[in-house]
Amino acid sequence: MKETIAIIAALVAVAGNVPYLLDVIKKRVQPHPYTWLVWTIVSAVTFFGQVAKGAGWGAVPTGAAEIFTVIIFFFSLRYGFKNIIKTDTYFLIAALLGLIPWILTKDPTISVIIVVSIDLIAFVPTLRKTWKHPKTETPILYSMNVLRHALTLFSLQAYNIATMLHSIAMIITNSMMTSFIIARKEKIIK
Repeated sequence: MKETIAIIAALVAVAGNVPYLLDVIKKRVQPHPYTWLVWTIVSAVTFFGQVAKGAGWGAVPTGAAEIFTVIIFFFSLRYGFKNIIKTDTYFLIAALLGLIPWILTKDPTISVIIVVSIDLIAFVPTLRKTWKHPKTETPILYSMNVLRHALTLFSLQAYNIATMLHSIAMIITNSMMTSFIIARKEKIIK
């Protein structure tokens, strides 16, 4: 049963990421390259931390999403948001500095706690960008991420901080981002 849920969650990751990637290529959305760079690193660490701490099939959705995170990061370099400000750079530096304790500890649980914290910091430039330019994002990716992470929690074969924390944080942040995008676009339309 957990394998089936993990496969469904991985398919949800694909279903959420493919339209977003196409929107990037068609210039309908503009991903913030700093955020997507950090998310690429964070997702890789989370995936390997989940594997090391026994997530089993529950790591499959994270791995599937990571493939798209890397691809979207590379596309963000060409098609992404270009109005990067100093504050965005400070958040990028803070996020990257957060990798140092992970490198030093090599503990999967500490690593996941650190990268989830980094992930939350990395979200700030995208939130800022979306607040000022709500048409540069679409809610499909973020709403599908909520569903994917909820399914991922049900597919885990081991429940501990390393396997669960990322999904819990992503359910909260992606729910906020989805609401944020919809509310800002509706406000602009009125």
